[in-house]
Amino acid sequence: MGSNGFGEYDHRIDYVFKVVLIGDSAVGKSQLLSRFSRNEFSMESKSTIGVEFQTRTVVVDRKTVKAQIWDTAGQERYRAITSAYYRGAVGALVVYDITQAQTFEHVPRWLEELKSHADNNIVIMLVGNKADLANLRDVSIEDAKEYAEKEGLFFIETSALESTNVESAFYTVLSEIYKIVSRKALLDNNSQGARSSSLQGGTQIMLSGNEDAVKVNKTTYCCSS
Repeated sequence: MGSNGFGEYDHRIDYVFKVVLIGDSAVGKSQLLSRFSRNEFSMESKSTIGVEFQTRTVVVDRKTVKAQIWDTAGQERYRAITSAYYRGAVGALVVYDITQAQTFEHVPRWLEELKSHADNNIVIMLVGNKADLANLRDVSIEDAKEYAEKEGLFFIETSALESTNVESAFYTVLSEIYKIVSRKALLDNNSQGARSSSLQGGTQIMLSGNEDAVKVNKTTYCCSS
């Protein structure tokens, strides 16, 4: 198996998983995507207009998975446009800015929108971004962890600038999706049903470097920078 650059592999793709990034404008969704897909960060990032997406191919449990990650605009005027893009998503990162309490207070609204448009089995990670600005923190880890646990979400704090926990955030979501797909494949092992599952319409996976994710309960992970 040969690699052709940053996390990309040149043999056949076993799975494609669609993951969406949602949250208020300017919380760092595009920077998280850029860091994960290309290992880049731009200090001059502009607001996303409509929807953009990047891909990254990774490996999990000897399977090659292509992650198709959609970056949705956070501005109110684009929400009607982007809602259509939730269709087919099997994973979501709901992002807020740890230095702006309002962006955390809007998380329930984003979750409601996500659950209204996405599959019931979607894997959701709550992400507190800009952990490098901890001296300006406006949302405590404890509050975010408590909320994630109550809602049955995964939780992690990241810094796209410093590349802290970015890999773990995406890998945790992707590995959970893969577990769901694998369980379904076992149930459908006498048919081709698993290959047509809606969970195979989305993103890519690779299991490694998940040591930053700490299990809180049955469905919640939490970690800080």
